[in-house]
Amino acid sequence: MDAAALHQLLSPEGWALLGALPPYDERVAMALSERLHREGIDPVLVAAALTQSRLRAAGRAKFDDFADGMLFTQTGLEQATRFTVAARHAQRYAAAGCTRVGDLTCGIGGDAMAFAALGLGVVAVDADELTAALATVNLRHFPEAEVRHGDGLTTDLTGVDGLFADPARRTAAGRRAHDPAAYTPPLDAVLALRDRFPALGVKVGPGIPHSALPVDAESQWVSVDGDVVEAGLWFGPLAPEGPGRSALVLRGRGATTVRTPEAGLPEVDAGEPGGYLYEPDGAVIRAGLVALVAAEVDGHLLDRTIAYVTADHLVPTPLATAYRVLDVMPFGLKRLRTALRERGVGRVTIKKRGTAVVPEQLRRQLDLRGDAAATVVLTRLKGSQTVLLVEPAGETT
Repeated sequence: MDAAALHQLLSPEGWALLGALPPYDERVAMALSERLHREGIDPVLVAAALTQSRLRAAGRAKFDDFADGMLFTQTGLEQATRFTVAARHAQRYAAAGCTRVGDLTCGIGGDAMAFAALGLGVVAVDADELTAALATVNLRHFPEAEVRHGDGLTTDLTGVDGLFADPARRTAAGRRAHDPAAYTPPLDAVLALRDRFPALGVKVGPGIPHSALPVDAESQWVSVDGDVVEAGLWFGPLAPEGPGRSALVLRGRGATTVRTPEAGLPEVDAGEPGGYLYEPDGAVIRAGLVALVAAEVDGHLLDRTIAYVTADHLVPTPLATAYRVLDVMPFGLKRLRTALRERGVGRVTIKKRGTAVVPEQLRRQLDLRGDAAATVVLTRLKGSQTVLLVEPAGETT
């Protein structure tokens, strides 16, 4: 969408058209577009309205009902923070006593909306003029939010007592930038601001290496219903428990936070599979806190280099998904195929860690037949490729 299309979309006619569109359905979008053209509506407006309808439908996964009143770009939606997570960002600033937050790379305004919804003043800045315009629309209901088009690193921050930044993490070619120096703006440029603004928070890619983490930050990885969605660096009063690594696990309405203990992580041995296999949440794995799962369930690792925990007893934990171990065998296509056929397995979920096997290729080779379902875990045990047949611990054989 360009500036001309946005201008039409924000006109009374355009806004009315967008509000009158039915829930987006890819199967009828073309026919709907053709009908609107026949009714004499400008093709540019039709394309803009249908694009926004599609993005709003996708945006509900992050913004729930708020998406129905927002405007998006594809890139802005992809990078935007889920509102449930953004609300937790806002809570950090409120708990730290901040009253006015500078959002230096506001994008379409998702985090700024969460700040403003909690009663914080917001200065939201974006270097892209169109994106800043969309943020202005999305923040229209919050008089305490001011949107600026410009460079967040050089904007006037008078009156601001907390900073937040979500640097762009894609290259000009659209590829993900894993090197923090390739962020826009670079991570070091953002971190330099903490000398003037101790209450600094920075959203970073969850794949950031531990070697790139500032020693004075709380580095937290966040998962939502099993998906790792972000990592964040929190400084000064935004990290009241001090520096260290932590994981925030959000599942349904529940929230669990774990962090590196002051005494350090417990030592965990590796050994034979027990009656249960635990797959730690991705945020726990990224934070390097798998040892806490092993300690909680009184278990051990299958392999010191792989994030699977096993134990003899079932201990419910929000930090991991538990499976009952049904069988353990060395990896071999013939043996695995036989074991699945004996169980009448026609549908299989394949999980893998520490193996080069391609799940989709293996699924075709298994020639599955039957009505039962099974989960196959491909991993290493004492350095050897191993298969575990498991089922969710809540089910019975």
